[in-house]
Amino acid sequence: MAPYFRDVLDHLTRTDTEVRALDDLLGSVLDAHLAKVGTWQNDDMRRISAWAAILAVPTLVAGVYGMNFAHMPELDWRYGYPCALAVMALGAGLLYRAFRRNGWL
Repeated sequence: MAPYFRDVLDHLTRTDTEVRALDDLLGSVLDAHLAKVGTWQNDDMRRISAWAAILAVPTLVAGVYGMNFAHMPELDWRYGYPCALAVMALGAGLLYRAFRRNGWL
């Protein structure tokens, strides 16, 4: 009976080794997938942050003009409103260009 039990032990040892190897491989694949998902999330967050920064410039300028101060020299200018719109567009355009150049958009 000893040779049969030795054969069973040999099969059991080989099966245990294969199961451990497959478990390690599965763990490595899962770690690689989680790293890839983290990279995707970082790219998405970078893109969202870039758009938030681009939209912050017009929001800031419009917020200042929306306060209706009594002594704003730009309000008396003939081109005050178009100048404010130009500042908004220029600021947003420069940020868009910078983020596009850096690969964020």
